[in-house]
Amino acid sequence: MGHSRQKPAGRTPRSQGSRGTRESLELLLEIGTEELPHQFIQPALTSLGHGAERLLKDHRLAHGALRTMGTPRRLVLIVEGLSARQTPFLKEALGPPKAAAFDAAGQPTKAALGFATGQGVAVQDLEIRQTPKGEYVCAVKREPGLATATVLTEVCPALIQSLSFPKTMRWNATGVRFARPIRWLLALCGGQVVPFKIGGIASGARTWGHRFLAGAGGRAGRPHVVKSVREYRDALARAGVVPEPDQRRAIIVAQLKDLAASVTGQPEHDEDLLEQSVFTVECPQTILGSFDRAYLAVPAEVLKTAMKEHQGYFPVVDQQGSLLPRFLSVSNMKLRNMELIRKGNERVLAARLADAKFFYEEDRKASLADRVDKLKGVIFHQKLGSLHQKTGRIMALGAKIADALGDLDLMETVRRAGQLSKADLLTGMVGEFPSLQGVMGGEYARLDGEPAEVCAAIREHYLPRAMEGDLPGTPAGRVLSLADRLDTIVAFFHVGVIPTGSEDPLGLRRHASAVVRILIEGPLRLDLRELVAQARANVEAQGFQRPAPAAPGKSRPIEIEEFLLDRLRYYGRTVHALREDLMEAVIKGAAERSLDIVDLLARMRALQGITRRPEFDPLIIGFKRAHRLTQKEQWDRGAVDAHRFQHPSEETLLRHLQDAAARVPACLSEGRYEEGLDLLVGLKPAIDAFFEAVMVNAEDPALRANRLSLLQSVADLFITFADFSAVMVEGK
Repeated sequence: MGHSRQKPAGRTPRSQGSRGTRESLELLLEIGTEELPHQFIQPALTSLGHGAERLLKDHRLAHGALRTMGTPRRLVLIVEGLSARQTPFLKEALGPPKAAAFDAAGQPTKAALGFATGQGVAVQDLEIRQTPKGEYVCAVKREPGLATATVLTEVCPALIQSLSFPKTMRWNATGVRFARPIRWLLALCGGQVVPFKIGGIASGARTWGHRFLAGAGGRAGRPHVVKSVREYRDALARAGVVPEPDQRRAIIVAQLKDLAASVTGQPEHDEDLLEQSVFTVECPQTILGSFDRAYLAVPAEVLKTAMKEHQGYFPVVDQQGSLLPRFLSVSNMKLRNMELIRKGNERVLAARLADAKFFYEEDRKASLADRVDKLKGVIFHQKLGSLHQKTGRIMALGAKIADALGDLDLMETVRRAGQLSKADLLTGMVGEFPSLQGVMGGEYARLDGEPAEVCAAIREHYLPRAMEGDLPGTPAGRVLSLADRLDTIVAFFHVGVIPTGSEDPLGLRRHASAVVRILIEGPLRLDLRELVAQARANVEAQGFQRPAPAAPGKSRPIEIEEFLLDRLRYYGRTVHALREDLMEAVIKGAAERSLDIVDLLARMRALQGITRRPEFDPLIIGFKRAHRLTQKEQWDRGAVDAHRFQHPSEETLLRHLQDAAARVPACLSEGRYEEGLDLLVGLKPAIDAFFEAVMVNAEDPALRANRLSLLQSVADLFITFADFSAVMVEGK
């Protein structure tokens, strides 16, 4: 079989991103759709840009600047400096040696004829190549490259069909799937239409403007025919569309600030809500509205949630952060008189706030403590009983954590907060606004006269609400959140509900990440093994049984400790850029010690820091040699006997080892990990000299055992920090 390779023919073109000196084109691709969900648009634009880069490269189309933009009704790709033709290239395939391909008279043999036929070239077109192994025949195919416009008829539909969305739909008999129905396709290259068809929609040179603005030409109105990117931008501007997300964002931010300032306030910043507004409109026009001041008697968090989550409105606050009876709404209409829209928004919000006020007043008729017993009727999970049972487990585990931290006052606070922590799930307010769980519990506890520490813990125990969200700010909040999440993880593992692969419907990985963050960033110095054991005992005490063991041959389910340590690895990898092998070394070294997450991370960071020293890798090579010998050999280990030494290197190693062994434990117990590692690294010269001077596996059994015991003492000292056998050395 011949060896083939491909390379550009002739002079290598200038790198992508540069126009070069040849004729260049511009590509404009617009996918017109029904309104896309706001959360779909930015990921789709990112995918559109990356997909275009990949496909243009794969099809050998050099280009300059590439950018995307979009609105709820359009996803747009613009490529500048596009080459007029594909980059030419050569395809070369080496065949048999020249001596086998041609006879003494220079006539082709069967080998040459067969090779030429297989490569699709004439035998007389075969060329000779000089290689390190001698002269070989070579088949050369030269492809000049197709016109870019021709190639794009394949690239554009492939690019559109490569886009993925959280949900897709079919809207006609073609069976094509997309986030929403495609209504038009605009595809121009160098002012000419790139012809193709998707979902029964043929590409053309037409675009449509804003759906509602007068004179803009909605989908039912007249289309706008364009021939270039400049004409496209001008047409959209006339048709009431601002296609660039960054431009819409700047317009919205300026309008929010100006309107809020007009009532001596400021918009409450919410990046998620701003992102939603940017990708919900094509022509942003912000409206300032108001609501009845009487609603300010309802907690501000309730009012803000009603505005943001249910209506997409921005709350307005004063300079001290107090809520004003005003709101800001970003509309997709730009009319001379926005009064009608403003009144409509106020009317809708008033109904929502009236509901919130009703629920708030009804909830106040019973205290949180009065609701606790009713949690017996609320199922936490079919395999794990009621929320009342979970509350009991949280109280017990929270008290255990507080006790381990040595704080009796904290223990009582956590017990009371744990008892009340889930009671707000029975309130009408949380039923209507689920995101306020915990928030309303803390507020209702305050109104019930509970201590401030208890109220704060209830409010914070759902934190962090996202992987990188804010952590609880109080000691009781951290302990309660930790207890709640550990109980959830351990309880589900106990009854066999365990994440598999990418499936994690109960969000246990998110809970585990929160456990790791709370422990590390708290920081809380706790033995995670003891806490897991206590949490499991709490579940067992309530009578919940473990499932039957898996049948032989089935894969082993992941264990709780392994699951939590995997999240520690993720934290170390993403937050501190720690090496996998170094994290594994520290974790393996902790197999017989308490599982203190704060301690493990500190050791990992210290270990990574010392790997930059030039003597580290040679030290690990020496350690691994010692480790392999002690693992492989069998001997009766006893105390190292200095009287059996036959070479000064043995005595030197023992002396340095004893000195390090006297100092390393104190370094580790006091968290002076860099100093402890310095002492271990300092053993390198003595270890190297030992291996150079003596044969460990001596013929004399007593001498051999003594040397192995000396090496085992070295390994034992190293393992007090980490299992260095897991450390990878380059080239080893």
